[in-house]
Amino acid sequence: MLSLLSSGALALWLDAMGLIPPESQVSIPLFDAPGLVLEMDGDEEAEFLVDRYLTDLDGQGISRQRQGIWLQVGPEKLAGHQGTIPRSAASVTKTATTLVALQTWDWQRRWLTEISATGPLVDGVLQGDLLIRGGGDMLWVWSEAIAVAVVLQELGIEAVAGDLILEDQPWLNFEQDANEVGEGFIDSFDARRWTPPIERAYGRLAAGTPKPQLEIRGDIRVLGEGTEDISEDSPAQPLTEPPSRRIPLLRQHSLPLISLLKVMNVYSNNVIADALAEELGGGAEVARRAAWLAGVPEAEIQLVNGSGLGQENRISPRAAVALLSGIHRRLAAGGLTLADVLPVFGQDGGTMDERAMPKGATVKTGTLWNVSALVGAVPTRDRGLVWFALLNGGDAYTLPFRRQQDQFLRDLQAQWGTVGQPRSLTTSYPSPRFGDRDRIEVIADPAFAPNQSVGPYPPKEQP
Repeated sequence: MLSLLSSGALALWLDAMGLIPPESQVSIPLFDAPGLVLEMDGDEEAEFLVDRYLTDLDGQGISRQRQGIWLQVGPEKLAGHQGTIPRSAASVTKTATTLVALQTWDWQRRWLTEISATGPLVDGVLQGDLLIRGGGDMLWVWSEAIAVAVVLQELGIEAVAGDLILEDQPWLNFEQDANEVGEGFIDSFDARRWTPPIERAYGRLAAGTPKPQLEIRGDIRVLGEGTEDISEDSPAQPLTEPPSRRIPLLRQHSLPLISLLKVMNVYSNNVIADALAEELGGGAEVARRAAWLAGVPEAEIQLVNGSGLGQENRISPRAAVALLSGIHRRLAAGGLTLADVLPVFGQDGGTMDERAMPKGATVKTGTLWNVSALVGAVPTRDRGLVWFALLNGGDAYTLPFRRQQDQFLRDLQAQWGTVGQPRSLTTSYPSPRFGDRDRIEVIADPAFAPNQSVGPYPPKEQP
């Protein structure tokens, strides 16, 4: 079988069988992100590195029976330890959520948030309510709210005489609680009410962005989804009847799905992951579909949610690598790479802060109080991309595991040489820009706001 691989005959056979996409649809070599695994006799160098890793854990009193490891290059398994046994994987679960999301939706999928009024604009004061209708955009943060307030003021709205109506549970700062979201909008719309976190968010906006002073004088009202969760003494109260009049003002287009997944994985955001998994049918359904897409037995991926919170989320090391290669192959068809949805050490922050991996390692971390997981791909000179999964368990907090994992990746590069970042692990899509005015579409009728701008939307197409 090894001679078959070396001669290229296997690739020719796969091509003849229609298992390799046309060259125009891929941007990575076939075996950078393998879709099959060949069980070889084992690689002595890789097995030595794995044994030394386990021996070092033994020396710290950590049982090797609670560890799972998988190393792979292309379609060839190099080494493993309990590689097919599912174990608690913590936030590595998010790779399953990522894969199924990419298979379900176009990576350019966007969500719309609609802003409208219920009355006329008179001398800068909106004589009615301001209505924000959520469309599922989970990346509405302070910067997005400030940008919307700036555009509303450019329409001539200086104050809202009526209420702030939240329809269909809009998000703000990964919250959907009506009180938190409503107060957050009121604060972010008016610079006189800004707190230090809002000031910091403003500081990350484009230079010269005005500071809005849009006052909302009424109360917070809730319409549609979410009203059933409101208590009688809550500041936000349900609106029993929808407004009889709606005057469209703005549409705010979200960042695309690819950016949402990147944020989710860089910061290991559990709220995003669980919300996506619920939309996809729940943890068990995500597990079933992820196993099929990754080509592993369903028993090797067992999930109860999309985030990895809880010991019940279990993935085998082999399945973890298969999930990553599945993501990579799916993104390649759109000219994207694994680095467009996972953190890259030396480039991204979040879960990469305070780590000491080789530069360019593209990974997903996972942490529970007694679980530490690291999976990904690291570039090497002699072996190309080395795909790995380290699923560690113990009886104490996980900081020692993190040090050991980072050292293991450095050992891989020391053994097989360092190399520049390959194209297959280079980010193709631009980093998310929060508060981007180009995503705000002005749709107000000129009769409502004669001074309105036509707006720069739609945005320029991305690669």
